[in-house]
Amino acid sequence: MQITTIGIDLAKTVFQVHGVYEDGSVAFNKPLRRAQMLPFFARHDRCLVGIEACGSSHHWARELTKLGHEVKLMPANYVKAYVKRGKSDAVDAAAICEAVTRPSMRFVAIKPEEQQAALSLHRVRQTLIRQRTQLVNMTRGLLAEFGIILPAGINHLREFAFGMQAGELLDIPEIGEDVIALLCDQLIELDQRIMTLDRTINEQSKQDERVELLQSIPGIGPVTASAIVSTIGSGRQFRCARDFAAWVGLTPLNKSSGGKETLGRISRMGDQYLRSLLVNGMASRVRSAKIKPDKADPWLLSLLERKPTKLAAVAMANKTARIAWAVLTNGEPYREAHATR
Repeated sequence: MQITTIGIDLAKTVFQVHGVYEDGSVAFNKPLRRAQMLPFFARHDRCLVGIEACGSSHHWARELTKLGHEVKLMPANYVKAYVKRGKSDAVDAAAICEAVTRPSMRFVAIKPEEQQAALSLHRVRQTLIRQRTQLVNMTRGLLAEFGIILPAGINHLREFAFGMQAGELLDIPEIGEDVIALLCDQLIELDQRIMTLDRTINEQSKQDERVELLQSIPGIGPVTASAIVSTIGSGRQFRCARDFAAWVGLTPLNKSSGGKETLGRISRMGDQYLRSLLVNGMASRVRSAKIKPDKADPWLLSLLERKPTKLAAVAMANKTARIAWAVLTNGEPYREAHATR
């Protein structure tokens, strides 16, 4: 009999592979070292290969696809339901092998190298912004220990950092002043690196028509548009706009039971970076709507009359995510008239 399906449990060095025949009986469940992976699949008959979407999964999916196999990536939390008992590499590989054959399973689109390279810019940018936030909090905390309180906002700390770099002195012990000067130098350096990444993202955005199309949507700039395209590509792996908004984590949790429909808070189940970009962009639109209501979206104004500001920003992010999916899949720019119908 021919082996039709193989499940792979990825790791750093040793991978577990589980293969089954046409009738579902187990053909093998064995470990392979990294150097053995490609030779093993090169001499193997072409078949369906299932892999959890995790670190290095897109690389292996591309390599096995080149060898002629049909490779499908699956979210790890969807595979968990097929684990029968216990937790081991062999059990996980068997669960992956079974999950990939289920007709109701949802799959992750395989990213090409160019898309992953663009996405790496955003991942590094996200890490640097987190480091900058930690640095800002530490600097403010240390200054507060000496009775120095700066106004809220990162711009005030930037001005303070540039002043320290220019030679301004503080009325504190020399050791404390040296430590704060070190933090200020690091803050300025991080700012410069983030700005360099932003410039690179802007330059890359001009070379992709899909990013240009997404920028036609109010509240979406080059960084957000590039992040969406780098993360989901064409977006056709989602069946509808709501599926994409749910994947980002902007739709409410459904807790319905006994015929009674109950919706809770937003799920926050998707990409945190993408969700934060959308929510922050819509928060800017909400602020603008309050300042210039005559130029704001009527739907947003009616929402602000009924809901708090933060909730309105999340609702706008939900709506914008759905519009972004429609723009990507249809290949047409956003038209403002669609929002006011």
